[in-house]
Amino acid sequence: MSQAPDHDRAERIDRLMQGAIDLHVHSGPSLMPRAVDHIEVARQAAEAGMAAILLKDHYYPTMPIAHLINKHHPSRTTVLGAVVLNNPLGGLNPSAVDYALKQGARIVWMATAHAQNHIDHDKKDAEFKNKFPVNSRKTVEPVGQRLVDERGTVTDAVKLILDLVAEADAAVSGGHHHIDELWPFYEEAGRRGVKRLFLNHPTYVNEASFQDVSQLVRMGVMIEHSICMFVPSTFFLFDHEHLKQVIEAAGVDNTFFGSDLGQKNNPTPVEGFRQMIGLLLDLGYGEDPIRRMVSANAARLMGLP
Repeated sequence: MSQAPDHDRAERIDRLMQGAIDLHVHSGPSLMPRAVDHIEVARQAAEAGMAAILLKDHYYPTMPIAHLINKHHPSRTTVLGAVVLNNPLGGLNPSAVDYALKQGARIVWMATAHAQNHIDHDKKDAEFKNKFPVNSRKTVEPVGQRLVDERGTVTDAVKLILDLVAEADAAVSGGHHHIDELWPFYEEAGRRGVKRLFLNHPTYVNEASFQDVSQLVRMGVMIEHSICMFVPSTFFLFDHEHLKQVIEAAGVDNTFFGSDLGQKNNPTPVEGFRQMIGLLLDLGYGEDPIRRMVSANAARLMGLP
């Protein structure tokens, strides 16, 4: 497949970066080694013309940081905050969600590093263990979190979390839980009035198939793919064919990209976004579908202009 001349390609990437939205930024400080901090990544996003970024840390809520950056370092880029329900916040803890939402959290992630499914992968899959960042200091043994009980029924705590998300009109992701837990989770979310549903990297730790992705979309779940798994990085996993198939499974209008970057020894989030746009151009996607996948779809999910 022939590529456009380098200068034309760079100009197209510059143009498509205008208004881009990254809902998956792993800047620091963090217990996991980071290459950029929250202020640096916000400045870089603004210089690139991005409309918004969302700060995600596995272990602490980021709404206060987002608020301070927007207030004291205002720019063209809106910084959003979120909460991830791992052990430091009490796991799948409705109180943590309640307080986070009332302080401006825009996304609630179910457990990631402390989902039982993630812990199981970490124990049995050497490649998975080697790719996921390691905390810079030893912490207490994690307690695995599950969305459902032994009968496969969504737990009361998770039901209350979903009620709170629905009331705040926030977005929710199933985190790193297994696809078998995600079916009842997203069904329950829909019943309880949650309108903003999405799932990150479904074919990674969640173990969803392409068919599962299509079914999730039919249930109203949008699909976010981690750029770090498709471009050169320590997380690289998937080839170009996988990328095309997974976009086709969800459809362009229900697909968006988050960098999932910010770690040491990796591209920055902005660099990763530029690489993904270039990859999509090289694969033959036009500017309109690319813009939907790097900007418009994420804006629709979050209710942004």
